[in-house]
Formats: sequence, C-alpha cells, structure tokens
Amino acid sequence: MVTPGTGGDYPESCDAVTVRLLDDSGTESTVTVPPGTVTGSLDVGDRAMLAAIPQEGGTQYAWVGVDRAQPIAVMAGAFVLIVGVIARWRGLLALLGLVLAGGVVGLFMLPALLTGESGLAVALVGSSAIMFMVLYLAHGVSVRTSTALAGTLFGLLVTAGLGLVAIDAARLTGLGDESALQLRLHATELDFRGLLTCAVIVAGLGVLNDVTITQSSAVWELRDAAPEMSRARIFASGMRIGRDHIASTIYTIVFAYAGTALAALLLIALYDRPLLDVLSDEIISEEIIRTLASAIGLVLAVPVTTAIAAATVAPALPAAEELAAG
Repeated sequence: MVTPGTGGDYPESCDAVTVRLLDDSGTESTVTVPPGTVTGSLDVGDRAMLAAIPQEGGTQYAWVGVDRAQPIAVMAGAFVLIVGVIARWRGLLALLGLVLAGGVVGLFMLPALLTGESGLAVALVGSSAIMFMVLYLAHGVSVRTSTALAGTLFGLLVTAGLGLVAIDAARLTGLGDESALQLRLHATELDFRGLLTCAVIVAGLGVLNDVTITQSSAVWELRDAAPEMSRARIFASGMRIGRDHIASTIYTIVFAYAGTALAALLLIALYDRPLLDVLSDEIISEEIIRTLASAIGLVLAVPVTTAIAAATVAPALPAAEELAAG
C-alpha cells in the first residue's frame, strides 16, 4: 500500500514510491516504478502488487503494478447486473456461454498452440465448439439457431481460407509485436504463423455470430409478420436488413481496431512516414489482414445465412400461394 508522503503532487522526474507491506510486520520499503507511473495515477492508500526477491541480508521488493481488482470487480458486477435486468435469462445464459468459451480457449486452444499443434486446426475446432455452446445456450435449440450456426461455420471457413492465403502472400511471420518476441524465447515449439492464422479466425467470432443470428432472427420475424410472403421475397427482405447490418458492422470493426491501436497510430503520425511504408510494417499488416479476412467472411456469411433461413423457415400459407397463382 502506498503510504503518506508519496501521494499528492509529484514532480515529473519522480520514479520511486514508499510502500507499506500489508502483513503483520508493516514494513516500509522504497521501490522504483516505471516512468509516468506516479504522476496522476497513484495516491496515498492505493494498493500495489510487489515481487519479493530474496537477497542476503533481507528481502528486496520490486514493483509489479497497481492492484486493480476492486474497480474491475465493480465494473464486472455492474455489467452482469445490467445484462440480467435488461436481457434477463437469455443475457445471463449468454454470459455463461462466454465463461464456457473462455474455458475452451484456456484449457484447449492455448495449451494446444503452446505444444506446436496446427493453428488452423486448433482455431477451427475451438471456434466451432465455442459457437455450438454459445449459440444454443443463449438462443435455445431450434432450426433458427441451427441456421445461424451453419452461417457462422461457413464464415469461419471463408475467414480461415482467406487468412491462410493472405498470410502466405504477405510473407507474415507472426512476430510483429513484442508479445510474440517474448513468446519466442519461452515457447520454442510454438508455430507463430499458425498462431497468427488462429488469431485471424478467432478475431472474427464475435461480429460473425452477431450478424448470423440477426439474419436468422430477421427471417423468422418476417415470416411471423407476413405468413403469405414467398421464400424469395423473404430472402430479398432479409438481404435488405443484412446490407444495413453489414454497413454498420464494418464501422464497428474499423473503429474497434482504431481504438485499441490509438497509441500506435499516434506514433506513426509522429514519424510522418509515407502511408504505403506504414502499411508494410508487419504489426500493421497483421491487423489489416486479420480485419479484412474477418470482414470478408462476415459479409459472405450474410447471404448464405439468409438463404438457409429462407429455405428452412415455415412455408407460406397455402391459401396465399393459391391466390398468388390465380
């Protein structure tokens, strides 16, 4: 815990804080922190995490980071509460599906990748399992949900194929960021191009699932609203909805990347390099390939999902069909 005398206004050059250990001893120690950690981000009484380093004559402590468990727990609790109040059981089941999906990633996908398994195979098996659990758990077992699942699996296959081709054509190594370089030192069996392929596939899961379940639901709602409508008209109406959804989803994908990569974009702006040179950097090229492969798979999944839904939804009322024929 940061102790009095180190909170408040800090000089720009401050790179050390005094901490009191939260044990029976109450020992105080001075630890060095990374530049910028103190100014504006620490105050008296803040909890911090330290690493204990045994040494001759005593234990030396090193800075790990601020303890952020409490604000994260509050935000997570608020999220679950709001989802439960507004989306009710369906929303809570979706959260349960998210937990199960995390289990698939943590217990199957990550260990498989670390042992050198094919990134493509791991991504397809893991992503398919996640979609089965998430869709049926959140939306129930029905033809409507199965239609969305079929469209999602089609989009995954398209994304995987495009990702493989694009990664090979762009000569990407999967070593574009610092995390990959650190992994190279500790995970010697890891296939980094396979890891990148896996990342391309997993990155598109969320928006792909969103689009396919929306298209399937739209077709079923159109049938309920217009029992006399032919399958061809339902498909055409569903596609009009799908085109609007595609447009908004493209914005979502691009802005989501821009938000997470804002610091990198600022750095690029400071360097004032030509745009084509920037796009050729591996770290930027990886994100472009990941985004475009996911987006193409998503766009192609819309007509496929809509067509499957229009073919499997209940037929038009017989009386309406006879009237139309006459």
